[in-house]
Amino acid sequence: MRSLFAFLAAFSLLCSDGAAVAQAVGQFPFALTREGQMLGAVEGEVASFKGLAYAAPPVGALRWRPPQATAENSEMRTAYQYGAPCLQPSLPGASEDCLTLNVFRPFGVDGPLPVMVFIHGGAFVRGTANDPVFDGAKLAQAGLIVVTVNYRLGVLGWLADPALSDGGSGNYGLMDQIAALQWVHDNIAAFGGDPGNVTLFGSGAGATSIALLMLCAQSRDLFQKAILQSIPGRARLRPAREAEAVGRHFIAMLGEPADLRAVETSRLLAAENRLLDESPRSVAPAIDGRLVTADVAAGFAAGHESRIPVIIGSNDDETGFDGEVDIKAALASSGESIDDLRRLYPGLTSRSDLAARFYTDKVLSEPVRLLARLHAATGAAVFRYRFAYVPESRRKNPDEGHGRELQFIFGVEGVPGAGLLSRGDREVASRLRAYWTNFARTGDPNGPDLPRWDRAAGRDRLLLITNDSIASGDDPWSERLDRLAGGSRN
Repeated sequence: MRSLFAFLAAFSLLCSDGAAVAQAVGQFPFALTREGQMLGAVEGEVASFKGLAYAAPPVGALRWRPPQATAENSEMRTAYQYGAPCLQPSLPGASEDCLTLNVFRPFGVDGPLPVMVFIHGGAFVRGTANDPVFDGAKLAQAGLIVVTVNYRLGVLGWLADPALSDGGSGNYGLMDQIAALQWVHDNIAAFGGDPGNVTLFGSGAGATSIALLMLCAQSRDLFQKAILQSIPGRARLRPAREAEAVGRHFIAMLGEPADLRAVETSRLLAAENRLLDESPRSVAPAIDGRLVTADVAAGFAAGHESRIPVIIGSNDDETGFDGEVDIKAALASSGESIDDLRRLYPGLTSRSDLAARFYTDKVLSEPVRLLARLHAATGAAVFRYRFAYVPESRRKNPDEGHGRELQFIFGVEGVPGAGLLSRGDREVASRLRAYWTNFARTGDPNGPDLPRWDRAAGRDRLLLITNDSIASGDDPWSERLDRLAGGSRN
């Protein structure tokens, strides 16, 4: 990597005059990709390249089409600023022109280095890789390349209608993720990364995306390990016919325009909001028969996923995942009464606490255990965890638990609501980050000075991360998860 920097620095000197340019070259990193020469920024020990386009802008005639390659370019470009977030309500600066990614790498360290690719969550309708919480600098300091990816959201990412494209797949957001992984495969060596050692990680919708990518023939050779955080593993995906019915309903909301690709984005967002008010989970990946052929649990049960090492787990409190509406829906569909829940969770009396605990277990804890068991049955290495640590400053009044582990993995500080303030917080963050980066290097999270993390194969073993300790053990929730599994489709 240093030789590439040296070459580009020398090239810049040949093409310029004056010591000022030479000084600037010495302060900034370069990378040579198919799209041109990229000039990044350095802060501390980490170089960053932000807002790199991995596909052509999906606007105009390219709206609701598979991502297209960017044009080759020999020009030098700066990569100091994030690109726009993908279009979504209530996020300033969001745009259709959003197929960008960000690269973080340790500055001045020779490669090839392991690569971690983060796919953000947000129920497939919101979120961005540009969130300050997802700054990859702390992870990169451990000697890895970190890539964070934006992909199309909402109706622009998941609208299914046969009139829009060949076959009406609708899974444009998943196509974007595959295009980003292909870009990583083709270009990451220019940043010092190893395209043969790529780990995907993400939470919620990001974890569901990764599971679908594990099941997808078009993407399985583009990564070698996966970390699935808080994945709703039993969630049902809409069959193509249902997804297309939703698509027709959405188009009717727009007034059946003659050219969908010419409709103003403000009208799209207004109609999307009405659609989500009617059916909060209506905009998401669907079974299209090509990229997605089955629900995640069914695909894993059939052993169709990539047999790669996996970390999988959830938080002991997943409130905030999909909101009160989905908690009520989970209760209604389960047939469980409040008295049933009191027997299942002795010690809890309030209806809201019982509903939240049941939702966490039914939608996440038990399905995570199911996927861990199914994947371990293929012979792949599986490491399961449950994250129950609460930052010391929030223990008297804990906030929503879904996604709480992300601030520890990324190690962000100085971000409102995400700062790790105490010494204990930072120690847990350091250990969790070490597990994740060790796994990205070798497929095994264990390492010196870390509590042993046992594989989950054949047993309900998991790593418990609590306020008091980090240790492997038998799952203390096994009995009640068994009861919840009894009423679920296996």
